[in-house]
Amino acid sequence: MKKAIISLSGGLDSTTCLAWSINKGYKCFAVTFDYGQRHIKEIKAAKNVSNFYNVPLVEIKLKFPWLEVSSLVNPDKKIPDLKYKDIISGRIPSTYVPARNLVFTSILASYADSIAADFIVLGPNAIDYSGYPDCRPEFYEQLGKAIKLGTRNKNIKILTPIINLSKFEIVKLAYKFNAPLKYTWSCYYGDKKPCGRCDSCKLRAKGFKEAGVIDPAL
Repeated sequence: MKKAIISLSGGLDSTTCLAWSINKGYKCFAVTFDYGQRHIKEIKAAKNVSNFYNVPLVEIKLKFPWLEVSSLVNPDKKIPDLKYKDIISGRIPSTYVPARNLVFTSILASYADSIAADFIVLGPNAIDYSGYPDCRPEFYEQLGKAIKLGTRNKNIKILTPIINLSKFEIVKLAYKFNAPLKYTWSCYYGDKKPCGRCDSCKLRAKGFKEAGVIDPAL
């Protein structure tokens, strides 16, 4: 059985990637990150999803003080409330966390190298997304080459199964694999209910609306 390390934030995208990996028959191991974000609801969501699948989850805590330039980390910074056309304009918003996916993937590569895993499964999306530079296919193509050069296990491959899917298509894929979406959390805020105003909430809502299904996490 091939092994896969899953980056599990507890949101729609990463949970769909875990469901996809399990459907592929991979032996899965999940990692979630506490990097000082505004709330821990997404980490709790990751724990609930991993428990649902009985997949081992490692929580990594990072304390990088410079990440406070991001409004996802610094509570004194305003989280944008934009229209859809502005969200997907390609402009990098204040919610961008500097090189977050590069850091995360490097840690996952270390984990994969240590247990001779075959795959690192990530959930970036370059269709309905907020313009983050570390969500583009070309970034992961080059990163995959670097991992092969810098690890003992030369067979590690980065998989990004939803990178070219719209949110509508991601929701459909999640339903196809019966992903436990009721446990997921995508909102940039950590209130009792999703705010409905942040980029992540709006993109998620658009996906469920176009898929014609009710979001079970609401």
